[in-house]
Amino acid sequence: MADFKEVYYQLLDAFGPQGWWPIDGKYIAGDYSKPASESQMLEICIGAILTQNTNWSNVEKALEGLKNARLFTLKHLSAVSEKKLSALIRSSGYFRQKAKKLKLFAAHLLKYDSLTSFFNHPTKVVREELLSIWGIGPETADSMLLYAGKHPIFVIDAYTKRIMSRIGVCEQDVDYHALQGEFHKYLDADVEKFNEFHALLVELAKRNCTKSNPSCSTCPLNQSCERIGV
Repeated sequence: MADFKEVYYQLLDAFGPQGWWPIDGKYIAGDYSKPASESQMLEICIGAILTQNTNWSNVEKALEGLKNARLFTLKHLSAVSEKKLSALIRSSGYFRQKAKKLKLFAAHLLKYDSLTSFFNHPTKVVREELLSIWGIGPETADSMLLYAGKHPIFVIDAYTKRIMSRIGVCEQDVDYHALQGEFHKYLDADVEKFNEFHALLVELAKRNCTKSNPSCSTCPLNQSCERIGV
């Protein structure tokens, strides 16, 4: 099995810090201070829902629309009609479903004094509550936990499954929590490292480890990859 820490440092050496999660459309490499406000926390949570089954450029258009409509509060998101909200986030795809998800998320979180107070609860408690909201699955919940709430939990996505299966850690159809458990087992529970590692895996998937026709010869992990020559 590949050494998780070695993979992390190989990717960091190859690509450098990534600056994920983007705030206001900006990636600031090596900056782990975000979110620095309630508004930024909400932007991450909204983005985590909107990015389901679409690319980030489509999400950015939807986020801009919500900001221009002055809907960047839980109260306003909860109160706006689904029809209006759907129109504003149309670029993100599946916009009717996502409008419903956003409204249910906002209505649920309104019972707390703030997002900060919500995320101040233990990780297990916050995660279970997020998963109880319609439309929020493990990847979305964990993205909110890690990037908005700064909880040390590793986010597993399709890119992560693809890369880790190719270097022999798991099968492509590995269970979400099984693979997440491997990251938690072999890495220290560190918010910044989990943040950066996930972003580096996304970058590798975009540059080299593509779904089809991967660029193996220039891949930083090509010495570890079991799929080269297959």
